[in-house]
Amino acid sequence: MRHHISKDVESQRQFFNSGRTQDLKFRKGLLKKLRTEIIRQENAICDALYADFKKPRFETLIAETQFVLAELNTFIRYLELWARPERVPASLLNFPSSDYIYKEPYGTVLIIAPWNYPFQLTLLPLISAIAAGNTAVLKPSELTPHTSKLINELVASVFDPAHAMVFEGDAVVSKALLEEKWDYIFFTGSTRVGKIVYEKAASNLTPVTLELGGKSPCIVDDSAPVAQAARRIVWGKFLNAGQTCIAPDYILVHASAKARLVEELQKSIRSFFGDDPERSPDLARIISDGHFQRLIGLLEGQQLLSGGQHTAGDRYIAPTLVDEPDKNSKIMKEEIFGPLLPIISFEEEDELDAWISSYGKPLAAYVFSKRSSFQKRILRKHRFGGGVINDTLIHISNKNLPFGGVGQSGLGAYHGKRSFDAFSHKKAIVKRGTWLDLKFRNPPYTLPIGLIKKLKHLL
Repeated sequence: MRHHISKDVESQRQFFNSGRTQDLKFRKGLLKKLRTEIIRQENAICDALYADFKKPRFETLIAETQFVLAELNTFIRYLELWARPERVPASLLNFPSSDYIYKEPYGTVLIIAPWNYPFQLTLLPLISAIAAGNTAVLKPSELTPHTSKLINELVASVFDPAHAMVFEGDAVVSKALLEEKWDYIFFTGSTRVGKIVYEKAASNLTPVTLELGGKSPCIVDDSAPVAQAARRIVWGKFLNAGQTCIAPDYILVHASAKARLVEELQKSIRSFFGDDPERSPDLARIISDGHFQRLIGLLEGQQLLSGGQHTAGDRYIAPTLVDEPDKNSKIMKEEIFGPLLPIISFEEEDELDAWISSYGKPLAAYVFSKRSSFQKRILRKHRFGGGVINDTLIHISNKNLPFGGVGQSGLGAYHGKRSFDAFSHKKAIVKRGTWLDLKFRNPPYTLPIGLIKKLKHLL
């Protein structure tokens, strides 16, 4: 396998070195062709995701295909502008000169994608890599075999394999790919695997983007509009059956508002998914038997406010509210990544700090409050990738905002222009004029020391 992979990677290097990917018209033409093919196969994409884990068609459209198409439209519209050399102010010490930032591709990049949004999180970095002029090897998740197969066929129908290709398979394939030398690696997945990817990249000094996760808190104070907050939390938590890297992982609610919030959460769950959520067409299933068993294990010894029903054969777990879990319990020791929502009450604001800081720097945080002072306190006090005031998840939908983590929740950011920048090296170029030389910089050095110190104002 290693020999086969090495040959394919070498063919991509040769393709890149041919200079074909430097042509903006060539890149843009492929993006348009990819857009046409995604539109043509949108129904098949929906079917594949349903076959993998019963993902509702509506969720596939808004969070997978249409999300990708919106990004494609943005790239097609702005590619020439983003790729243009950027002129920046020159230093007076270099007078006369013109200074520029050139955007150039890294070369051959590896993209390792996750299973939870398998189409979006494979195609978005591919679009960015191709638009920036790179070649790309993609490794979609083996846990979504129908979607991975479709992505393989889709990419093969648009790209020369020496330009972009897909390797399907399990962790053995990922390991073999990571043994190769890459010019850039883009990884989305767990923090545990992200550390392995980072270690492999470091051995070759390969730059990376790591989109990871963490325990994202959802804080509800006593001023929040509880019914509205509950609806927005239930939507954000149980979208994709909770298998979203930025889903609220647990709720911290002021004790005086807890009973009302629990009641409204339960009401919203019934409103969204009916009295028997297992029969709802709008609730996805857990991705695999292993993940199903892990989630059921997290409920051991917990007090449930509602939910908890599950069916192993269908990998179904009901939307579940967990009451006041201990900080050291299994459910609070790791990112949940499923339809289980712990609810923890607090009396004093200082209690929040102990809870949130226990879990490092999460990928997201959500604050429900009408008090601007409380909102500012959370934003100022805690470090996290991004978040929303009085809603959940929606910051990911704005392509003008960076999406990424900090610390253990990730490294680097993307979406929109930042995606193009992520896959582009910024080359600094000074174009010096020839009609004047400032000779004071050359030996013998005769400029007074005091004057030298004043030159810093010219930098």
